[in-house]
Amino acid sequence: MQKPQANSPWLWVPSLYFAQAIPYVVVMSLSVIMYKDMGISNSDIAFYTSLLYLPWVIKPLWSPIVDMFGTKRRWTVLLQLAVGASLIAVGTVLHLPTFFVVSLAVLWIMAFSSATHDISADGFYMLGLRQKQQAAFVGVRSTFYRLATLFGQGPLVVLAGYLAVSLGDVRQAWSIVFYVLAGLFFAAFAWHQWALPVPPDDHAVAKSDNPLRDFVGTFVAFFKKRDIWMIVAFILTFRLGEAQLLKLVAPFLKDPISAGGLGLTTSEYGIAYGTVGIIALTLGGLAGGWLISRVGLKRCLWVMVFAIHMPDLVFVYLSQTQPTDLMIVSAFLALEQFGYGFGFTAMMMYMIMVADGPNKTAHYAICTGLMALGMMVPGMWSGDLQEYLGYQHFFIWTCLATIPAFIVAALVKIDPEFGKK
Repeated sequence: MQKPQANSPWLWVPSLYFAQAIPYVVVMSLSVIMYKDMGISNSDIAFYTSLLYLPWVIKPLWSPIVDMFGTKRRWTVLLQLAVGASLIAVGTVLHLPTFFVVSLAVLWIMAFSSATHDISADGFYMLGLRQKQQAAFVGVRSTFYRLATLFGQGPLVVLAGYLAVSLGDVRQAWSIVFYVLAGLFFAAFAWHQWALPVPPDDHAVAKSDNPLRDFVGTFVAFFKKRDIWMIVAFILTFRLGEAQLLKLVAPFLKDPISAGGLGLTTSEYGIAYGTVGIIALTLGGLAGGWLISRVGLKRCLWVMVFAIHMPDLVFVYLSQTQPTDLMIVSAFLALEQFGYGFGFTAMMMYMIMVADGPNKTAHYAICTGLMALGMMVPGMWSGDLQEYLGYQHFFIWTCLATIPAFIVAALVKIDPEFGKK
């Protein structure tokens, strides 16, 4: 079968970033819902699933290896095969008496494979597209990434809820969901083996006679970038509020009214996140990418900073009023999803700008590792904080935690022409 031309990004950008998001969604979000269904406490869920961020935090430590050996294309497809095998393993261990510990261990292996896949896939994106295409497709990329997030929290959660009721066995229900995901990932492996183009620049970075010096030099070059500490501050603070909010969204929506939640069933949670939210997210992500490609990142940065943070107020309202109408809840969640899809494109393009250069794959991995650190540490304490404050005051706190992002956004330097089509 003839391989597609390198100028056919629609054949692989959407599917690549949908596939990139699935294991991240499983580790960070779907596992939260699953453990909530199995009776694990909010504090344990928040702490231990936040620790699963660690592979994304430390992935810069091995990102130069992806540059130094093999092609980004080969790394990408083989790691998709590894993730598929990990998904089967998770579905199998859920029936063990020690399922919580063992499943966390398997999820950690999946997280390691997924983090490495991120390195290769992001590097491939920058090699397979010209800079103007990168800006134009960043909205597509973020949209399909977020669609995978909603797929993991929408149809899959509905399926888990339906199977739990029909089978009368929560663990069996979640096992089937993980087997379905494994089948999806094996299909992604087969598709990308054919669909990914072969960019002429996709080859191992030239190595000197001192590989250790090359390895260390990659990190030194990154931290010698101009205004590096402002760059680090922007990446670490951009998602500070969301890092704490994200871990408690599912428990909040599923906890009973008497406990301060909204009392949604597992299936209702999936419907609220997986119907109207999908449309809003798609529009938000596409609008963000379009806006950056038209006016550049610098001119629309403030609009996007407001867009990603202001919808956090949605959860303040929901926790204060505790509406029981599923349509009302879905509408407010759709507003939050639109803002996130629109605003997060700014962070993606900013990291692409920072990573530009001869070590772009490794430097982009360092950027995303810093972003993961900014998600992991606040998320670890969020469960204890919520249990101490209650949902109402906790969501007010997460809104206050967005203030540093506004301050740093006012100080970062961006080329006015960067990102324009």
